[in-house]
Amino acid sequence: MQELSQRGVRQRPGKVFCFARVATCLALLATSFASAHAEDYRLDVMDKLRVRVAEWRTAEGAVRDWATVSGDYTVGASGAVSLPFLGELEATGKTTAEVADEIGNRMQQLFGLRDRPSASVELAQYRPIYLAGEVQTPGEYPYAPNLTVLKALSLGGGLRRGDAGQRFARDFIRAEGDSSVLVAERNRLLVRRARLQAEIADKAEIALPAELKEAPGGAELLASETALMKSREKRLKLQLTALADLKTLLRNEIDSLGKKSETQSRQLKLVESDREKVYNLSEQGLTVSSRRLAIEQQVADLQAGLLDIDTASLKARQDISKASQDETNLTNDWDAQLAQELQNTERELDTVALKLGTSRDLMAEAMMQSADAATVARQTAASVTYAIVREADGHAKEIPADENTRVLPGDVVKVTAALAMR
Repeated sequence: MQELSQRGVRQRPGKVFCFARVATCLALLATSFASAHAEDYRLDVMDKLRVRVAEWRTAEGAVRDWATVSGDYTVGASGAVSLPFLGELEATGKTTAEVADEIGNRMQQLFGLRDRPSASVELAQYRPIYLAGEVQTPGEYPYAPNLTVLKALSLGGGLRRGDAGQRFARDFIRAEGDSSVLVAERNRLLVRRARLQAEIADKAEIALPAELKEAPGGAELLASETALMKSREKRLKLQLTALADLKTLLRNEIDSLGKKSETQSRQLKLVESDREKVYNLSEQGLTVSSRRLAIEQQVADLQAGLLDIDTASLKARQDISKASQDETNLTNDWDAQLAQELQNTERELDTVALKLGTSRDLMAEAMMQSADAATVARQTAASVTYAIVREADGHAKEIPADENTRVLPGDVVKVTAALAMR
């Protein structure tokens, strides 16, 4: 377990409180990026969690990293996660925040800690969904937020391919599903690019891209990216504030050491003056040698104290220089990160644009299949129905659905397709 080492010079109570406040602010950053969806999400079997635990030790003014407890865990078939020392923790039906509170409380009770450890529980991976029925490739698929029945169907390759009369419709549905997924991805990338451009220009608001002014869900995407931008800005400001506070503490310490050095120097001058008098008395035989030895020891102690003060002052100045360099590096790294993220987003937008064009070409091709397929298509009408099998309170319930129905983690999407002659 790693701890932040304390300073060589003894800390004053006020300084320890400042360090505690800074460390607490930094610890809160671990959970600032969790979305509102993740906070409301209720855990269930096969959800994967990422756990991080740290403890601020007030008495020592240090942070302990509980690396033994931190790690990635999966909610088991029993609905619980198993952590070292803590054993089985019930997770089914709880939010990540509730599980984090339970971990902190249990650790405080188990180890008799004065300060409750701060636990961060992040949803690393949702439990999968399943496609069944008239799907080209039924089976298990990873869940992604905002997944609909149509998008889930596209993951399985669309409707099951049958004779030539059905092929063009299924190809069209699959291409349309891919196109819907790509449009959603493009819209998300457009808003991300606008957010990065606003951060680089140091603007307080994100300008909605012109392509999304009439697009459904554009306002929600903008609100999500705005929340992310403010959270990132808050994190950067907290880090810079922490470094500024540290530099202030170090400057105050240097001032205090300077005053202490002046006092020590005055004491040294007085003792040296007494030493001269003792020397004179010793030369005249008016004092014992032990008195001379004691005054010499006192002079040596004061000189050593002055040396320690000078060393501590030099160390504090070095720490101020390092904190200033950290501020510069933090700002430079932030600018470089924004530039790299913008470059990656532009590249992803180009890739999505190519894929979207291909998907639309496939949709057009599906509508222009062979004359035989078109003839059969004119004589038939595809009847496709959807249903979602969802487990609640230990019971599976089948829910009628359409292409735009939202799919939740753990759902089974059933697709039934039939051709009826007109």
